[in-house]
Amino acid sequence: SFVIDHTSVGGLGDSFYEYLLKAWLMSDKTDHEARKMYDDAVEAIEKHLIKKSRGGLVFIGEWKNGHLEKKMGHLACFAGGMFALGADGSRMDKAGHYLELGAEIARTCHESYDRTALKLGPESFKFDGAVEAVAVRQAEKYYILRPEVIETYWYLWRFTHDPRYRQWGWEAALAIEKYCRVSGGFSGVKDVYSSTPTHDDVQQSFFLAETLKYLSLKFS
Repeated sequence: SFVIDHTSVGGLGDSFYEYLLKAWLMSDKTDHEARKMYDDAVEAIEKHLIKKSRGGLVFIGEWKNGHLEKKMGHLACFAGGMFALGADGSRMDKAGHYLELGAEIARTCHESYDRTALKLGPESFKFDGAVEAVAVRQAEKYYILRPEVIETYWYLWRFTHDPRYRQWGWEAALAIEKYCRVSGGFSGVKDVYSSTPTHDDVQQSFFLAETLKYLSLKFS
C-alpha cells in the first residue's frame, strides 16, 4: 500500500502480483514488461518477506513499520499457486525452485488448517516462538469460506499430480460440508478452534465463484 507503511502479499496487494503474471500469460507470453515486473516482485518477496520457521514451515510475512511481522494471512496462501504457475519462464532456469517454493507454501497453509479443531484455516496465523501456523488473536480465528488455500492445492495438483493435493482439498471440502452448511446455503464460522462453531450467517460471493470452482476443477 502506498499510503501506509505496510507491505503484504495478502490483503492490500495480492491481486497486483497475481495479475502481473496473468497479464503475461494472457498476452501469449509477449507482454515482457509484465513478466519483468512479476519476476522483480517475486525476487523481492523472496528476499524480504519469505522466512522459514523454527519448525521448518516456509511462510510469507508482512512488512510493517520497518520490521517483518511473522504472520501470514489466509489471503497470502494464493501465492503457492502463483509461484507454481509462474515457474515456467522464470529467470536463471529457476522453474524447479519456484515449483518447490509453491509446494512449501501449500504445506504451510495446509498446516494452518490441520492445526484447528474444524480442519478449516483461520484468517491469519503466526509464527512466534512455540506458536506456528496458529491464530493467536480472537479476531483472526474466523473462516469465511475463503478460496486461497484450495486454489493453491489446485495449481499444485495440476502441475505435479501429487495425490496429496487432492487429499488436502477433499479434507477441506468435507470440513466445509460438515461445519459450514446451513439451511439456506453455506456460512462462515467465527472460531475454527472451537469444536462447536458459531456461524456468521454470511455466504460470501467468492465461495461460489472461487472456492467451489477450484474444488470442482480439482476433481473433474
